[in-house]
Amino acid sequence: MSSLGNIISRAFSAIVGGMNSIGTVLIFGLVVMINLDVFSRFLFNAPIDGVKELVELSIVAIVFLQLPDAVRAGRLTRSDGLYSRLQRSYPRFTHGLGAFFDIAGALFFVAIIMGSVPRLIDAWSRNYFAGNKGIFVVPVWPVRLILVIGAATVVLVFLGMAWKHLVALIRNDGEES
Repeated sequence: MSSLGNIISRAFSAIVGGMNSIGTVLIFGLVVMINLDVFSRFLFNAPIDGVKELVELSIVAIVFLQLPDAVRAGRLTRSDGLYSRLQRSYPRFTHGLGAFFDIAGALFFVAIIMGSVPRLIDAWSRNYFAGNKGIFVVPVWPVRLILVIGAATVVLVFLGMAWKHLVALIRNDGEES
């Protein structure tokens, strides 16, 4: 890999790791906010306005901030018992299968992006908010933007993984038994 390729790869890894870290900070913020709300309800009989709305929106943001790192690290939920067994005996076949599944994953997230971009534009242009006016409102567009950015990052991660499988397949890594 060229030095420019290494720089791009490291920068992309830093972005994915940064997104994951932001998601982790959001989780911590949710824990603090929910606990403060519970204590406020219990001690003062006064819930904190907007906690429900912030939790609902934050969960979506957290998922799409942390998903690229989960995919990249191979922590995405899947059943790979058969795949692992096949990989030992038929490495070329499993590289082809891996490339197929990674491309399918990328296409799935492209579909999510295609469905989400119009909703993002709508939320931005019409100034959509969650909550009740006069009590608590929060704009919806930032979470929809995070969803689109997270899904686009997942597409790039899947394509990078598919590329690695295809390169291994072309190089004929792991002769068939």
